[in-house]
Amino acid sequence: MALTKVYDAATVFKHLNGILNVYKPAGMKVKHVRNAVLSNICKGLNEMELREPRKLAKDRPLLGTGTAADSVLHNIASNTDLSDHILAAGPRYMPGDIRCAAVSSLGDHTSGVLLFGINKGLKQSSRIQRNRPVRVYHVTARMGTATEDHLPNSRITVRSNHRHVSADRISGLAASMQASHQRKMYELCGVDLQTQAAYELACKGLIRPKDNTQPVIYGIKLIHFERPHFTLELHAMNESEQYMAALVHDMAIELRTVAHCSQLRCIRHAHFDVTDSLLRHGWHLPGIIKNMRQQRDILEANPQLLDQERIELHAAS
Repeated sequence: MALTKVYDAATVFKHLNGILNVYKPAGMKVKHVRNAVLSNICKGLNEMELREPRKLAKDRPLLGTGTAADSVLHNIASNTDLSDHILAAGPRYMPGDIRCAAVSSLGDHTSGVLLFGINKGLKQSSRIQRNRPVRVYHVTARMGTATEDHLPNSRITVRSNHRHVSADRISGLAASMQASHQRKMYELCGVDLQTQAAYELACKGLIRPKDNTQPVIYGIKLIHFERPHFTLELHAMNESEQYMAALVHDMAIELRTVAHCSQLRCIRHAHFDVTDSLLRHGWHLPGIIKNMRQQRDILEANPQLLDQERIELHAAS
């Protein structure tokens, strides 16, 4: 499909609809990312060809001043409505003109994939959020020190020895925790894990929480170990930054040491991968338009992201 260069701001704004995948830096709030993206979109639109100010009606009566300047004023007013000029009314496009909302939020210390729905893409973003797809994280922990909230940039409260901890012990504990979480999901559904009903339930797909308040862990595995750091790959739903940090802290306690999260990174949200995320230096109008086109191709290739059958997880009656 051939691409056509467009210089008209109104045409670009008309087609500014869909899902945007940006890379959120650590230490930056989601609302600040949103404000930066919207400001750059408006800046790009205002630098394009804008519509001319409105023309005044020819039969509009004008009051004169009784001086020699009357003819000049009448000539100006008969051509252009000066109240609609950008020097009087301000920029044509403002951040408030664009509707934008995050599909799912990320914590302040978390970096990685962050999805936004823009204008008509808000409907798509709400449907993705309602389907609650799995997100994948790389969580890096530092052993030997514990902090107040189990996150970096917090006061150290405890120090401990970690020389006895090995990669095999961490892998074994991660596998045990994964099995425990999977067993708990079936128990909440009132199904025994060793029955035919559990097999039929598993064949239907992922068991998803009934609401957005119940965190569910689908997979935990160790992917890197270099003392005193180790990195876990976490597949989760309805998770939060505090929940993952507390999970790392609990794992360290089981290993008879202490640890805190030194880095949290979301690498995938459903089929939206970190390799397709728009980096901060690309948060300009051409980059945003190109990224939204890429995300539209992903949605077309995976229609189940917008509409899929869900097996809801809830307490058995």
